[in-house]
Amino acid sequence: MRCPFCSNEYTKVIDSRPSDDNSSIRRRRECESCKERFTTYEKIETIPLIVVKRDETREVFSKEKLISGIVKAGNKRSLSIDTIEKLVDEVEKDLQNLMKKEVSTEDVGKITMEKLKDIDEVAYVRFASVYKKFKDIDTFMDEISTLLKEKGRC
Repeated sequence: MRCPFCSNEYTKVIDSRPSDDNSSIRRRRECESCKERFTTYEKIETIPLIVVKRDETREVFSKEKLISGIVKAGNKRSLSIDTIEKLVDEVEKDLQNLMKKEVSTEDVGKITMEKLKDIDEVAYVRFASVYKKFKDIDTFMDEISTLLKEKGRC
């Protein structure tokens, strides 16, 4: 790290601590030559997550788009926006933990449905109907039967 005052390349770290939002490390440094102090922030470099759609087109993962889909699925339900945002944050984290540069819409849908299933079953079925492209009432009934069996209510 070069000193911003004298350009000396020898500096020492005096203090390190997480930033207020825990997204980076704040470091106080001191130049070994001019003794001036300055602050640097160390942040993890993230590569944008790319979603491969069914038609093979690619786009950057959009939290807003996923939030919108869940809001629609949870319309007139008791899902708070905080709950939805937390769910989407968890989905994004799980997708990044797959350690892939590109994920499929199938990956996004499966992870989202698994998390939504535990929060609101009606929103889950609505989301699944769009994600899985339900074609008729029998498909709905099959999904509901599977959900009831998983929950031990059938």
